[in-house]
Amino acid sequence: MTLDILLLLALPASGKSELRRYIASLDPVAARDDLNFGPTTQLDDYPYVHMMRRIAAEVAAAGEPPVFFSSPDEPFLDSGDWGTLTQLLNLDFADLRDPPEAPTVGGASSWLLDRIDQAREEAGLEPLLGRLGAMTQKRLHSSLEAEARELFDKKRDAIPADLEEMTVVIEFARGGPEGSRMPLEAPYGYRYSLAQLDDDILERASILYVWVEPEESRRKNVERATPGAEGDASILHHGVPEAVMRREYGTDDLMWLLAEGGGSVVYVEKNERHFALPTGVFDNREDLTSFLRAPEEEWSPFKLRQLHRELVNATAGLRT
Repeated sequence: MTLDILLLLALPASGKSELRRYIASLDPVAARDDLNFGPTTQLDDYPYVHMMRRIAAEVAAAGEPPVFFSSPDEPFLDSGDWGTLTQLLNLDFADLRDPPEAPTVGGASSWLLDRIDQAREEAGLEPLLGRLGAMTQKRLHSSLEAEARELFDKKRDAIPADLEEMTVVIEFARGGPEGSRMPLEAPYGYRYSLAQLDDDILERASILYVWVEPEESRRKNVERATPGAEGDASILHHGVPEAVMRREYGTDDLMWLLAEGGGSVVYVEKNERHFALPTGVFDNREDLTSFLRAPEEEWSPFKLRQLHRELVNATAGLRT
């Protein structure tokens, strides 16, 4: 049996997306025999963060009160939107089993705005985007239609015809303010966001945590960032603003949760249900993954062997 659902968790720039790229490149037999991975389909909430910042910029340009962010370099205005991002992952996961119809011509921006408002409501927040003024909505539809269509098409094209024997990789980063004590207060941290995941995910998931210290996360965040829209929209090359790195990713609680679970599982409590998620740690404090940002033909065979060995060790105890 192969891993059913893998939650790939870490601070920003820790190596999550690079590992996703490596896993997707593996020979299927090696992936199955060494890691218990089937062919992967991959979900990530970062594209929604990028679109929320795009929406915030357009709303500000329209002269409306800010939504999501007060400026391009600031954290969420409402920290409850960490729950919105998790609910968006739930919606993406549901789409794997019930693929959505493509939006009509000119309708992708409506799909995106409605989806974000739906996720906000699922997270217990008020919808924002459907309440904007008519002129602002018109501006959003005009400016975001092409990007929303691209986002929808990428998501739809990644939905496999059959999930049997596949591994669904769900990537997200969560944290809390620099200097915080454990446990992190909701809605910060993994304890909160894991409990926002659908039961169907929690019943079948394992966790792979990519471990780096916050200082290293900040350094690598600067190192990987490509300026401009190309980097902002890229999973591998976007940069997180410094204020966000310190106030929302200044620490995280996964290792604390793992210690609470005895070192091999993370416990999640949700609506009086208790889930135990097998957890492995990929120690990336001495960087094993940044070379994977280069074109695949430039990957060092020595570094690949080293990375593969550590990944085998980290995934050895996960659920199959």
